[in-house]
Amino acid sequence: MKVTYHGQSCFILEHDGHRIIIDPFLSGNDKAVIQPEDVEVSYVLLTHGHADHVLDAEPIARKNNATIIAPNELATYYGTKGLNVHPLHIGGKHDFPFGRVKLTLAFHGSGIEEGNAFRYVGPPVGFLITMGGKTVYHAGDTGLFGDMKTVIGALNDIDVALLPIGDNFTMGPEDALIAAEWVGAKHVIPMHYNTFPLINQDADQFVRDLDAKGIKGIRLNIGDSAEF
Repeated sequence: MKVTYHGQSCFILEHDGHRIIIDPFLSGNDKAVIQPEDVEVSYVLLTHGHADHVLDAEPIARKNNATIIAPNELATYYGTKGLNVHPLHIGGKHDFPFGRVKLTLAFHGSGIEEGNAFRYVGPPVGFLITMGGKTVYHAGDTGLFGDMKTVIGALNDIDVALLPIGDNFTMGPEDALIAAEWVGAKHVIPMHYNTFPLINQDADQFVRDLDAKGIKGIRLNIGDSAEF
């Protein structure tokens, strides 16, 4: 399975001809190396409704006739726009042509800006994605919480954990180190940092701190890939 980082919390996962994108935020990120029109995928996975996670979901889904996989309320929102959607909810899972998706807890918020107001679109989530015999945990935007250890880590054999480290809006590096230990992933890739000054972090130091704990950390530059 190939994992490519595209900034903030956006990743493309691919295996055996299947390609999915998670939390597409490209046109609003001046560090992105691709744009929505460059993306070719069959599924768009969304953890929650904030603009830095869903900004390009609609154009990518329309261009590719792709299906949006998201928590029920967020999926329903995009369904009203005439897009293909598959709603899930926390604890639920479903098998797709590319593999399996299960929704997990995430502690954050979720709303879409409409004019001067926010529209609530359900709770935020994380994803457990099984693809090509590997399991990826995309934590979404979240703080540290105990179920990372007692449920997510204890009940799943996780090959790759994608963890936010930006602080202020999500876990910072210190809590993300604890999360990495709790989920027990074989590899950890930091995300949700350095997109704007408020969430600037030293990802190289985070990886060194992971290594000191015996955890394999991988810092991906935007546009870089790793294969598992």
